[in-house]
Amino acid sequence: MKLCFNQATTLENSNLEKDLQLCEKHGYDFIEIRTMDKLPEYLETKSIDELAHFFQNNHIKPLAFNALVFFNNRSAEVYESIKAEFIDMLEKGKKLGVQYIVAVPLVTEQKFLKEDIKKSSVEVLTELSDLAAPYGIKIAVEFVGHPQCTVNTFGQAYDIVQAVNRENVGLVFDCFHFHAMGSKLEDLQKADGSKIFILHIDDTEDFPIGFLTDEDRVWPGQGAIDLDTLLSTLKEIGYDGVVSVELFRPEYYKLEAEEAIQTAKETTVSVVSKYFSMQTV
Repeated sequence: MKLCFNQATTLENSNLEKDLQLCEKHGYDFIEIRTMDKLPEYLETKSIDELAHFFQNNHIKPLAFNALVFFNNRSAEVYESIKAEFIDMLEKGKKLGVQYIVAVPLVTEQKFLKEDIKKSSVEVLTELSDLAAPYGIKIAVEFVGHPQCTVNTFGQAYDIVQAVNRENVGLVFDCFHFHAMGSKLEDLQKADGSKIFILHIDDTEDFPIGFLTDEDRVWPGQGAIDLDTLLSTLKEIGYDGVVSVELFRPEYYKLEAEEAIQTAKETTVSVVSKYFSMQTV
């Protein structure tokens, strides 16, 4: 299994250029590029062509753009802007060799019936699938383990992806999000591992279901998530993709970026290598 770095882990103490240099130094295979902030910041002074040149001449490669946010249950006007953003991601992603675009469901205080959430999600993802197909880029849907997210459990997200039934539409499996809303292990056990495109590794402090937030994340193996069961189950159902370490912990942002990147690798390899062969440089 190859190792990826998600830029959320150094969100407040680094930038894209620095993350790339440090991840290359510490032997990461891939990076998930944040399109909300880190990529626009990079493009203020450099070009997509310069970024592509970096990837062409170094070991590390771009795994995903993270993320196309709040894609479902939107007004027609907002959805058109989401499609335009998605097409822009596809154009940039093709130049860089990006494999996936992570798509995040709507987070809102507005209440939607589950059938309406599924209907909208399937319709949008089907259209985005058509748009993405000529580019060879896949869509990885990330359910978010928070009460206000319209798609907040693995079972709900997997049902939507199954309904879309497209080869280029699958899931992000985030251990924190699985734990945070009490997703069912039996849903994971019954799943097709090939429909999981990216594994996000993380851990969390032990707060009750429904109260956990991203800031509660801790280094893999240092929290309350049963990572052994999740990783062994992923192995059993045939997952063989990339593991990407993603944390949002404020105290980790106070570290030097290199210390955070090094610690992220060490803790991830320690946990994941018990179940998967880690091909680290």
